[in-house]
Amino acid sequence: MVNEIFKDEMKKLNGRFNEMGIDISEQIYQATKSFIDHNQQLAEKNIERDKAINDNEIALEERALDLIALQQPVAHEFRKIISILKASSDLERIGDHAVLIARETIRLKGNNRIPEIEELISALTADIRNMLEQSLDAVIRDDEKAARKIAAMDPEIDRQYYHIYQMIVEIMKRETSTAVAAMSYLMVTRILERIGDHIVNLCEWVVYETTGKIQELNPGKINRDEYLKIEEQEAVTRHERKKARLKRENQK
Repeated sequence: MVNEIFKDEMKKLNGRFNEMGIDISEQIYQATKSFIDHNQQLAEKNIERDKAINDNEIALEERALDLIALQQPVAHEFRKIISILKASSDLERIGDHAVLIARETIRLKGNNRIPEIEELISALTADIRNMLEQSLDAVIRDDEKAARKIAAMDPEIDRQYYHIYQMIVEIMKRETSTAVAAMSYLMVTRILERIGDHIVNLCEWVVYETTGKIQELNPGKINRDEYLKIEEQEAVTRHERKKARLKRENQK
């Protein structure tokens, strides 16, 4: 009887996790769509819905902790609950990243845009959502093989990110009028790349749940030196944006 109760509660927990994942996948889509379509209203709506997603994560965590306390699961059952707890935390972070994209939509309003970059960002978003939805299925089905296969997609996400980054830098050199937009594109593309890393984390929790071992599945960046250069450039970009904001505030 106790085992049947546990199975029923685990089914509900899996259902809550899957619903949260679907909501966040849609949040990524809507945030990026608002950015590419220059839709401030959609961006604001996406920011507002983040509270509901955070509330769902808290409810999921409470259910998981109650399940541990009341049902006293054995080792493999305990790992399953912990895996969902950890994976839900990664999902919440993905949702936070989607909010950052929506905020960039609002910040960028009225500035020159770069259509060819927006097309690439749209394609990158589609690939990331595909990875996320597959990873959610792997978590629900405890599919270690699928999790490893999904994690192996991350280098392609990195390649797309690096390609977009290079294009943005070249456009900035040729067309200084796009500088403000270009900095937002750098930010959004970097956020999407980080979402890919969180999806790899989801896959790692599947491996932990099925094997009992915590294993690093991220095979690394395609070119560490180049990525260090990107990180350095992004640090400079953030500094310049801060200076520009302070200058505007002082002029008021």
